[in-house]
Amino acid sequence: MKRRSAVKAMALTTFSPLFLPQGFTGIKKFLGIQEQAFKSNWENWPDMKWVGPEFWGNRLQDWEIIEGKATCVIAAPNRSLHILTHQLGAELANFEQTVKIDWANSSLGGNEKVYAGFRLGAKGRFEDYRSAAVFGEGLDVGINGKGQLSIGDKVSQETLDLSKTISLELKAKYSAGAYVLILNGKTEGNTSSVSLSQEGVEPQTLQGNIALVCHCPNDSTVDAPLAAFSDWVFQGEKITEHADQLFGPICFAQYTLHRGILKMTAQLAPIEEIKGLKISLQLQRGNEWETIQTADIDPLGRIAQFRIQDWAIQETKPYRVHLEIPLKNKLQEFDYYGEIAKEPESQEDLKVAVFSCNADHGFPDEEVSIHVNKHQPDMALFLGDQFYEGTGGFGIQTDRIEKSSLDYLRKWYMFGWSYRNIFRTIPAAFIPDDHDVYHGNVWGMGGEHAPTDKGWGYVAQDQGGYKMSPQWVNMIQATQTSHLPDPYDPRPVKQGINVYYTDWNYGGVSFAILEDRKFKSAPKKVLPEEAKVQNGFIQNRDFDIRKYYDIEAELLGERQMEFLTHWVSHWDDGIQMKAVCSQTNFCTVATLPEGSIIDEIVPSLAIPEKGEYVPGDAPTSDMDSNGWPQKGRDEALRTIRKAFALHIAGDQHLASTVHYGVDEFRDSGFAFAGPALNNLWPRRWWPQVPSDHQPIPGKAKYTGDFLDGFGNKMTIHAVANPYKTGFEPSRIYDRGTGYGIITFDKLARKMKIECWPRNVDPIANPAGQYEGWPIEIAQEENYARKAKGFLPMIEVKGAKNPVLEIFNEKRNELEYAIRLKETNHLAKVFSEDTFRVNLIDTTSGKKISMGNLKISKETDQPIVFDFS
Repeated sequence: MKRRSAVKAMALTTFSPLFLPQGFTGIKKFLGIQEQAFKSNWENWPDMKWVGPEFWGNRLQDWEIIEGKATCVIAAPNRSLHILTHQLGAELANFEQTVKIDWANSSLGGNEKVYAGFRLGAKGRFEDYRSAAVFGEGLDVGINGKGQLSIGDKVSQETLDLSKTISLELKAKYSAGAYVLILNGKTEGNTSSVSLSQEGVEPQTLQGNIALVCHCPNDSTVDAPLAAFSDWVFQGEKITEHADQLFGPICFAQYTLHRGILKMTAQLAPIEEIKGLKISLQLQRGNEWETIQTADIDPLGRIAQFRIQDWAIQETKPYRVHLEIPLKNKLQEFDYYGEIAKEPESQEDLKVAVFSCNADHGFPDEEVSIHVNKHQPDMALFLGDQFYEGTGGFGIQTDRIEKSSLDYLRKWYMFGWSYRNIFRTIPAAFIPDDHDVYHGNVWGMGGEHAPTDKGWGYVAQDQGGYKMSPQWVNMIQATQTSHLPDPYDPRPVKQGINVYYTDWNYGGVSFAILEDRKFKSAPKKVLPEEAKVQNGFIQNRDFDIRKYYDIEAELLGERQMEFLTHWVSHWDDGIQMKAVCSQTNFCTVATLPEGSIIDEIVPSLAIPEKGEYVPGDAPTSDMDSNGWPQKGRDEALRTIRKAFALHIAGDQHLASTVHYGVDEFRDSGFAFAGPALNNLWPRRWWPQVPSDHQPIPGKAKYTGDFLDGFGNKMTIHAVANPYKTGFEPSRIYDRGTGYGIITFDKLARKMKIECWPRNVDPIANPAGQYEGWPIEIAQEENYARKAKGFLPMIEVKGAKNPVLEIFNEKRNELEYAIRLKETNHLAKVFSEDTFRVNLIDTTSGKKISMGNLKISKETDQPIVFDFS
């Protein structure tokens, strides 16, 4: 049994709590001490585009510390700043709070719909302070643009002068089953005040998050500061404290270990403007922490990158990212803790957790981290769409690089807030996909620019290329991929956009990490105009895409195909097995009601009852998948299968395990496209099957051999179709959501694929996987092409598990390469040509070759490769 320690985030706090240990409530009451008193500390922070680790701002780019005050730098709807460490609890007790407000926007004076003040009892979709911080709605109290105090819709008759600093005081008193709220306001230097009260406030209204709020209706929005807050103080027995509920300034960190090189990226809050800060990576040596490297902070992505050469530590090693920030009154230190896991031996099982497609419906997704960690995975793969454009509300901001980078970071922070406890103690790879770069679909065209002058949606992205600036694209790639092993070929593509495709060798398995989208042709640019392409779908029902197999269109691009050709033949570092990771799969496992010409209807399609078979569907031809272009798809699969590699993909939302076919069904490898973590687009697979159709024995009738909408051959082994589960919220659980677990058994050379609903406890319910899983695949099934015959028996002496290479001498081309698991091996071949066999002992580096070999006859003697 593996043992995984529970490392938790820790940070020294910056607030000033006045409290005694839990359990001393009676003593505190006796001494007259108010519980959980808090005072903001902004006056001691330098100016920055962040408000501190105790707070969450909506949006990130809308809240800054300016001259010691938390400033809402835009006048727009529903801008809130939540305290993370304190909430209004269930206790029926009193509380009070005060804050100073400087009204910063005279142009909005007189507008009664504009206000600033407190938000009380903010609640999100789930009973979690993080959900409330992002989505929380509550009772707003404060002062409006006319200078009137307000409690909800109730306003005072008297007004205050907005040109002066306003002190706002709120008292909440409980009596006889309800609360009375008393709001007082006065201007600086004035002893008289304006007061407003509200009786009969239900206790449930005052339970949840506490926040500051600025609100300006859409029709009055101004891109200029609305208000600045200072000296926020609250106290009372109703307030609960959770000092560990900080987020930032070190938000999370991810790492990989590859060929003795440790690379780590620490994601920071926007603190880059603070002078004199220091960030370092430290390892634990006994009871001490030793700095092994320092780093600078990237000013746009707010990341710190560490690279440790010659990593030779053979056991799990605790680490911390250590940050020192010089405040005005002291040096403040923060730490983020994790572990560099012991790399599994080359003969040990390697367990991989697989994720993709993370909308915010389930944020903060606590159940996923809990359930995944019960599997004790060795590594994690996040294969795209770490978030969607609408994550956290407010849509996207695309103008001004300094604002759009913060807009991205807020969504990226939410992702890390949800899942950092999965990759805190194990290595992880991330591949950004289309939604990560603010596209519905992206055809990268080698890095071209997608013009947005005629619109942001289909009309732009159908042109191919990237809508956002190359500087912005490079920023998001750096935050997600800079910890990956070095790129195979680091030359940027067009516009100077960087690449990250590479291989990652870990625990005896080599993973080829691809960039599906970056080099791919835009179908609207290469198909005839008569196809009428929109968002990757052909709108002309009379246009037959299957007739355009030979069209000049890129899929992976020449550079990535060169990389794959190199990768399939290299088996150093004790590599026993191989896998390819990409954003999407090489076929389209999806159906829509027959006659559909675009997938916009998917979210509105009815979810069936479990066991119901949906009639009337037909396979789609979605060119966002790697099923198109078909020729490029076939070329990629012909290369990948030479390494007997499993394909692991994201993007599709619909989990599936398929066996690819190129010239014949099942002549290539298997693929697992994992389920979505949160599904915006619940795709489905309900093909109408003829009476003579043969499903996989013992499985549903939608399994077996099929052609997708492009005519690609695929054998369906399992699909996690959406169905009504009875769990709430249904928009999470009825859409086939979850994650994958793949175990590479390197001794038996098998791969076990598991597909789990996100809400199933794998320990309490070990049989709770989606129907059709688990599926076990032998390594050699990933090149299941029928053999024309076999070469003479290969016998190996003096070497353990050498690498076998089979070359077709007529074509001078590698047929395949694999590490042998036995001393005697029958090598299959696919023609009657002559072949050269290479055996390589990767321990000694010795290579033995024998050529001019043909399909054996019964009388042929074994061929002996003697390394002794």
